[in-house]
Amino acid sequence: MSSKVLYEKRKDGVAFVTLNRPDSLNALDVEAKLRLGEIWDEAAADPEVRVILLSGAGSRAFCAGSDIKEMSKTGKTISTEDLQRALPGFVTPLKKPVIAALQGFCIGMGLTLACHCDIRIAADHAVLGFPEVKHGMLSGISAVRLPFIIPAGYAMELLLTGETISAAEALRYGLVNRITAGDVLQEAEKVAVKIAAMPTPGIQATTHLARLAINEAVKAHIAEIDAARLGIEASAGFADRTRAFAERRSN
Repeated sequence: MSSKVLYEKRKDGVAFVTLNRPDSLNALDVEAKLRLGEIWDEAAADPEVRVILLSGAGSRAFCAGSDIKEMSKTGKTISTEDLQRALPGFVTPLKKPVIAALQGFCIGMGLTLACHCDIRIAADHAVLGFPEVKHGMLSGISAVRLPFIIPAGYAMELLLTGETISAAEALRYGLVNRITAGDVLQEAEKVAVKIAAMPTPGIQATTHLARLAINEAVKAHIAEIDAARLGIEASAGFADRTRAFAERRSN
């Protein structure tokens, strides 16, 4: 079992999922993404799990996105199918709320992952953004999903400029529910415990219905998302751009 993503259940119904690559700012390589898909399957089938709390190990990042160093070596990204499975409640019918505790960097695939959580609580030092366009890439699923979460103008600015925003700006956009100057994991845990103590049928039905329309809207465009991703991978200079990004060079 991969140690890159940790999964721990508690007796109070809260399950902790921790992205566990702090030395790499919790960047997600293929192995970590596949493990996430397995965890959502396990949690969905386990009646003892009522709420899931997703966080990143260490204090520097929730998740700094996909592992570009791995991408630079292989020359490609994970398949769209496996990418979908890595997102909570997107492929697997996961009728359990997922709360994200965001600290440090939450960018690229890290922010896509957070956008598929039901509640997002951020530390006041968190930095959020989609830098993919700066490196000739795209965040295809978030290009469809993000305008459902925040106003379309804000969504397009984030996606097209590649710039990052502060936690305070994210709160103003409606991208996060709240920010805290204290321990963000503790703050998120309070919410998780409160929800886990509620009667299960209403929580699960509400979670399922709240996700239904937005997930179906994104799934309707998966073919276009996949084609766009494959087209970028096949474009001239893709390997050079990923290598430059991995080596922290401008391109």
